[in-house]
Amino acid sequence: MKWMRYREVKYMGFYLGSRRFLAEVDMHSDVVHGLNSTLIKLVMEVGSIGKAFDRGLKSLFVHAAGGSSAANKTFDAFQYAHESLGSNIKISMASKSNPGIPPSSLMSFLRKDSSISGIVLEDFNTAFTNKFYHSRFDDLSNINSSAIVTTASLVAHTLYILARCLLTCEPRLSCGLVKDYIRPTSNCPNNYVGVLVGEPSTAPLLDYVSDISRFVWNFLAERTSLPSKNASIACSTCSKAEVCIRSEKKRKSTCVVSTTRYIPVYSTRLKFEYGVWHVLPPDASDVMGMVDPVWTKSFWDVIQLRVYTV
Repeated sequence: MKWMRYREVKYMGFYLGSRRFLAEVDMHSDVVHGLNSTLIKLVMEVGSIGKAFDRGLKSLFVHAAGGSSAANKTFDAFQYAHESLGSNIKISMASKSNPGIPPSSLMSFLRKDSSISGIVLEDFNTAFTNKFYHSRFDDLSNINSSAIVTTASLVAHTLYILARCLLTCEPRLSCGLVKDYIRPTSNCPNNYVGVLVGEPSTAPLLDYVSDISRFVWNFLAERTSLPSKNASIACSTCSKAEVCIRSEKKRKSTCVVSTTRYIPVYSTRLKFEYGVWHVLPPDASDVMGMVDPVWTKSFWDVIQLRVYTV
């Protein structure tokens, strides 16, 4: 099985032979509609897995080729996935003294474009070993199924980590998917819900809306939108039934028909009037405010400590 990474966050697994796949791409056939070779950023292939486990060697080796940066990031993702899963499999880079990558479909991609980054995950470092290879005993009983299951979980978690644009400071909010919709104000994603500032509104000032919220709003607005007659018209002329997406991106903003809205979330016992929040009287049927309690949290400045020497 092979995975390709394109547009930085999208992954595709395929059973189509690698040479056939590349031929279809060159022909721009319907089988690969919307894809082209320039979109391929990383090829990840799972090779022979499980035989070394039978010999007590619980290790996986990453054989890398092409661009070193993407390969190193993938290896780091494997390490992070290994730690987070608590797996007993050791992940290592294959020896640099190897003459190249093992025989694999990745070779087809490298022949097409030697700059493509790719890795092949194997359970051997320098040479494949299977004493039953090409014999009558090389059957299902000769496969370590637990090794395959463990490796599958590790690969899935690694792919998830590589696509974690909204989760950590690496690769940060600078990934292509986010930057296509907004201009992030911070490198690291902030998943804090936040404090409602000013008057609650379905069209709040964007300065008061977090990067994550703005991205999700733009993404959903586009994905759930209907065709608009004003698709090519500047956002300043959007109708009431339309919303403006990519408003932070110069020459990319456009009107779309969508019901995506910012919904202010606060207690039904709160009311904002004349620039001030008011607490409404409790409902007699709501004993001790259990149905809709009112609570608040401190909204302090940075806490400081002053130390005196005597």
